[in-house]
Amino acid sequence: MAKSGEGRKLKVTLIKSGIGHSKDQRRTVEALGFTKLGQTRVFDDDPAIRGMIFKVSHLLEVEELEG
Repeated sequence: MAKSGEGRKLKVTLIKSGIGHSKDQRRTVEALGFTKLGQTRVFDDDPAIRGMIFKVSHLLEVEELEG
């Protein structure tokens, strides 16, 4: 039986800087692996990544990818 999010990916782009935001938000952006504005990363869709994205969603642009 397949999990609901299995095979799904999230394409995440850093569109705003963490400067001026709380330390935990800056660390979350860093933990996601972003070092520069405009940088894009692709993640497997899982609850941990979704939670991190939710925390700093005002700094990111998120697109769901199939497969």
